[in-house]
Amino acid sequence: MNLNRFETLRETMAVTFGIEAGRINANTTQNQVPEWDSIAHLNLMLALEDAFNLRLTVKEIQRLTSVPEILRHLDDTCSSK
Repeated sequence: MNLNRFETLRETMAVTFGIEAGRINANTTQNQVPEWDSIAHLNLMLALEDAFNLRLTVKEIQRLTSVPEILRHLDDTCSSK
């Protein structure tokens, strides 16, 4: 796991959800964070696009519902650029 990427993701999630960054770890899923509802999920996806300079498809947005899934996607996407 790229620690810089994880820290950026965690901070982005914390700001988007209005929660403490410490509530987010490398295994956090959408079901574990009550603030991560459908609207917050869309806001997170937009924030990730800005933070990591990428564009997400509808299928990717639907799939990225956990920190591990998001990090895998970032690792695949960011390492291919």
